[in-house]
Amino acid sequence: MHALLNVAVMAARRAGAVLGRNFNKRDKLTVEKKGHNDFVSSADLAAEKAIIDVIHKHYPDHAILAEESGVQGDSDHVWIIDPLDGTTNYLHGFPVFGISIALQIAGRLEHAVVYEPMREELFTASRGEGAQLDGHKIRVSGNKDLERSLIGTGFPYQQTDEELGPYLSMLAKVIKNTSGVRRPGAASLDLCSVACGRLDAFWETGLKSWDMAAGTLIIREAGGIVSALDGAENHLETGHVLAGTPRIYRGLAKLCASEIKAVLKR
Repeated sequence: MHALLNVAVMAARRAGAVLGRNFNKRDKLTVEKKGHNDFVSSADLAAEKAIIDVIHKHYPDHAILAEESGVQGDSDHVWIIDPLDGTTNYLHGFPVFGISIALQIAGRLEHAVVYEPMREELFTASRGEGAQLDGHKIRVSGNKDLERSLIGTGFPYQQTDEELGPYLSMLAKVIKNTSGVRRPGAASLDLCSVACGRLDAFWETGLKSWDMAAGTLIIREAGGIVSALDGAENHLETGHVLAGTPRIYRGLAKLCASEIKAVLKR
């Protein structure tokens, strides 16, 4: 394992221990509202501190882009961190949440870790070296039939009623033309589910770069495609993402072309 990836794994496991210790003490957590359906707890903050402490112990000059503490430092090595993806799940005792850590070097994603502490599943990837789940190589599914596919999504709770319209139209089409839709509530884990073949594709709008960075590299190293809804390579900036196996990705984009155009106009 590459030394940089090994540090990311250590940081993710340290954060996972923090979240695990606090999971059954949720009534004692301090919770603040950042916005509509957007919360931060003392567990998020403690997990993020644990990650940054591990990274800076080994690489004190590297920069940080973290969900809660924002940008720290100035370097061509930037760690993109979501210390608790699925905060709403976590605060309700719904055991689906993860830790997402990616390292971007000179603007290119090089290493990625997504850790699911409740099941102790560890997804990792390094550019050009493939993706792994618990040390075993993973690939996207071989399904080529959209009607037989299982698709993941996330509900855009923070968008206006007008913005919700195109998303709901797209959701209706996907429901009618596939085997089913799942919404677990943690985008980084959803992207990893595509990478290991549990889902055939995934889309969501209104995400942040820390939700997607690690999952992006993991899917690509597992043979999948990740982009903005229109196929552009700027999804980390726009927050709109479409990912999947090559065949299902293209089928979903074609099926929902008009809805995608409507989303991008907003």
